[in-house]
Amino acid sequence: MRNLVAGTAGHIDHGKTSLVRALTGIDTDRLAEEKRRGITIDLGFAHLQLTPTLRVGFVDVPGHERFIKNMLAGVGGIDLLLFVVAADESVKPQTREHFEICRLLGIQHGLIVLTKSDAVHPDILDLVKLELEEFTAGSFLEGAPMLPVSSKTGAGLNELKLAIEAAAERIPAKSGSGVPRLPIDRAFSLKGFGTVVTGTLLDGAIQVETELQLYPTNRTVRVRGLQVFGKTATHADAGQRTALNIAGMEPADVHRGMVLSEPGHFRVSKLVDCWLELLSSAKPLKHRAPVHFHAGTAEIEAEVRLFDQQTSILPGTHGWVRLVLREPALLSRGDHFIIRKYSPVTTIGGGRIIDVSGHRYRKGSRAGDRLRILDSGTAAERIALLVTESPEGISVPLLATILALPRDTVRTTVPGVQLLRLEDWLVARTALGTYRAQFLAQVRDFHTDNPMLPGIPKSSLSQPAVLLPELLRSTQEIAVEADIVRLRIHKVTLQQDESAARLAIETAFESAGLSVPALAQVLAQSGIEDKRARSVLQLLLREQRLVKLSADLVFHTNALSGFRKALASRKGTRISIAEFKDLAGVSRKYAIPLLEYVDREKWTRREGETRLIL
Repeated sequence: MRNLVAGTAGHIDHGKTSLVRALTGIDTDRLAEEKRRGITIDLGFAHLQLTPTLRVGFVDVPGHERFIKNMLAGVGGIDLLLFVVAADESVKPQTREHFEICRLLGIQHGLIVLTKSDAVHPDILDLVKLELEEFTAGSFLEGAPMLPVSSKTGAGLNELKLAIEAAAERIPAKSGSGVPRLPIDRAFSLKGFGTVVTGTLLDGAIQVETELQLYPTNRTVRVRGLQVFGKTATHADAGQRTALNIAGMEPADVHRGMVLSEPGHFRVSKLVDCWLELLSSAKPLKHRAPVHFHAGTAEIEAEVRLFDQQTSILPGTHGWVRLVLREPALLSRGDHFIIRKYSPVTTIGGGRIIDVSGHRYRKGSRAGDRLRILDSGTAAERIALLVTESPEGISVPLLATILALPRDTVRTTVPGVQLLRLEDWLVARTALGTYRAQFLAQVRDFHTDNPMLPGIPKSSLSQPAVLLPELLRSTQEIAVEADIVRLRIHKVTLQQDESAARLAIETAFESAGLSVPALAQVLAQSGIEDKRARSVLQLLLREQRLVKLSADLVFHTNALSGFRKALASRKGTRISIAEFKDLAGVSRKYAIPLLEYVDREKWTRREGETRLIL
């Protein structure tokens, strides 16, 4: 089944809603105020099974200038534009504004529908056609079929349906294999079901029981049920009008402009770099001008920042800009947007999203050169640019999100000369070389400051954790032993007074047997200052000449070996704490830590209040 979303556009009272009702039998004006006033205020939706293999969803938009923001929330996801012009009025102000909006949003396919054609003489109809040919020249509607219809008599409706069917053959199908993205255009509560949201599924597919994230929040929801074109289904595909019954969110917490998508796939942004076209009817757009930003179903207040010392963008021209959004939004490279003047609210321009990374531009850097690569460069050029801008590198999933590329494409188009891929992490070879030099310097400095230590613990290294395995693997001057990193040429060396202190410390504990002196006292009498004395102590502990049982309790290994033999002579017997004290010849102060040690070493095993000697 092929799914197509068709949207209307045109001036108020040109018959858009009547046209959709004549085609589908569905009245898209659902609000009481719409019926009372006889005008469309908000988005309306209908559907038609046009052929056995083609289903068309219709988005009917309001034509009144006061409701353009509602029109913008619906027109962004359409595949085919039904550009509606009343034959008895021809081109009017909102005809022009809707046309410019559709052009700026990048809509590529359309039909020109001449409604109320029964109300005019054929000669007048021909004049309207000529006017529209001139009006659409050079645009995506140039040469589009012009179809006179009458919603009142039904004349021309069959021809319009055939034209929609023919257009569908030329329109590429939306990707069903990508990441699902559903911009929400309605959210409400339905008795017995709870929260329901609706939208046009732009990409991917959604199944019942799927878990989705509500962007720009971090909250997740579960899809309890769904409908496609008003009918219950188990899944929705790209291009379908979809209603989701979601669990985990109250209706008051969901509103138009939010997006449902795969959890954690996208990142929201408030800094958006764009290519912007300013309409010739607008006034010059100045730096820091406030605007209304429209993308997808969202409307957000924003501020325009101009690049490269520009003071303004002139009417009818284009340029690179940064839009600073008041609220974060899910936006992706290639998305189209519209900006409207802050006050009075009129459409003044639009363009394409180029970068959502929030890159910080250095003073004097040419933003245009960077954005030109991100806009029209090859995938390899765009990947290389973002990776080289990231000193620590960047993950493949994040790159794919920023560049709107499949992750496998990022993995397979890595420029091998410039970049290095470490599993799902990309780093510039030049940056890795810089980190390697810093890494070696840190290890050398550690050896200089701590000549008696074998090396620096991995946890003390200042290099990025994601790059450390590669630095350890590829730096030939480095050796790794367990958790210790050292230069291969490093050897522990002692000065003369340190060698004397080493002997003094070891002798003090060896001669004491199991009745060892206080550690602080031994270090104080070693003949060197405390810091170096403790380094000597660490050396003796690493060499296993001494064994540390607690913060202040150190034994010589010979004393412990001798006690091990004494215990072994009574193997298989049980010994109480008092007997243990007598056998070791120590006070309770030493006996308890010593007992815990022999238990850990499995020389004994605790059984109630006694120990079994093993």
